[in-house]
Amino acid sequence: MKRSFHLFIISFTAFLFLLGPAELQAQTKKTRAQLEKEKAEVQQRLKEFDEILKKTSARKKNTIGELNLVNKQLETRVNFIKTLNTEVILLNREIKETEGMIGSLENDLKTLKEEYAQMIYVSSKLNRGVTVLSFIFSSENFKQFYMRLRYLKQYSDAREKQVDQILKVSADLQVQKEELQSKKGQKEDALNEEQSQKAELDKLRKEQQSIVNSLAAKEKEIREDIAKTKKQQEELNNLIRKVIEEEIRRAEAEAKKANTTTKKSAGSSMPMTPEAAALSSSFAENRGKLPWPVAKGFISKSYGKHAHPTLKDIMIANDGVDIQTSPNESVRAVFDGVVTKISTVPGMGGTIIIRHGEYYTMYSRLKTIAVKSGETVKANDKIGEVSTGNNGVSEVHFQTWKGLKVMNPSIWLTGK
Repeated sequence: MKRSFHLFIISFTAFLFLLGPAELQAQTKKTRAQLEKEKAEVQQRLKEFDEILKKTSARKKNTIGELNLVNKQLETRVNFIKTLNTEVILLNREIKETEGMIGSLENDLKTLKEEYAQMIYVSSKLNRGVTVLSFIFSSENFKQFYMRLRYLKQYSDAREKQVDQILKVSADLQVQKEELQSKKGQKEDALNEEQSQKAELDKLRKEQQSIVNSLAAKEKEIREDIAKTKKQQEELNNLIRKVIEEEIRRAEAEAKKANTTTKKSAGSSMPMTPEAAALSSSFAENRGKLPWPVAKGFISKSYGKHAHPTLKDIMIANDGVDIQTSPNESVRAVFDGVVTKISTVPGMGGTIIIRHGEYYTMYSRLKTIAVKSGETVKANDKIGEVSTGNNGVSEVHFQTWKGLKVMNPSIWLTGK
């Protein structure tokens, strides 16, 4: 009996070992949680893009803005399909592990039942023709009487424990079987979603090619637009440079009058009051953490030089980023600061420049302006609304400067 009970303990310990380390299970759950979060974020982005495309297409078909949006949708949908494929791979692994657990549990349950049957058989043989009372009272002395009582108690406890373990393993087996069916259902859903997304991807590729073909017939018009945009960009940059140069001259003049209250930090382009220096330092510390100037949208034209989406021999330079969004979307300050300049630039609409110590942010293509020059604003405060061009595209142009040095806004904004 003792040998049988020891075998059961060894078997059950082995079963616990087969369940795997807690760290491995925690890592699997963490991976699952990360995957679900990633899926939700991508689905939300796709929903935003669909809304923007619907509103853009309602105004005018086959524009560069529409092409940029379709290209972004394609990129995002490809990433979504990769995420779904990763999910299927993870589910396959989980299904295999669950099937392994079920196999181990079934083997353990079989062993437990066989051991229990053996205990019942041995008990029936020992008790044949001998009652429990006669077994106890036929003891030759008190010590033997005590040992027989103890043996019967241990034997009874062992049988009860064996029954409990059989019930527990049976319950665990049922749970794993239900988990297996659930994972197989999740896998089927993921595969169906993957096929659906591939079908949407094919539709987008056809739409993309249709827009490209249409734009190819408008090459002269597109080249004229490129020249106009370049001129508008130059006027915009001249505006902010003049504003910053004037700010520097004013700060230097004030520094001469009050040397004890202004200072010029190492690497700084202008002297600043302690308050301005603190604001500048705080802005710098939030690199990569600043909120977007609009709540939803995507970067349709990135910073720096890049190829035109349809004219392969043309390179376009951008000193900021253009963010395509929905019509009438609110434009927000990305950080605490003071409104330094409000102006209108031909082709760029309303323009706001906000100072953050020695840093500046500029927001263009606004149809309305909700702040005044000299006003103090906080991060996420509404400063205006985005304008919608004749092509139906709603875009805000956003720039970041440190003194007279233009910077890539993408490295300052939080990732999307």
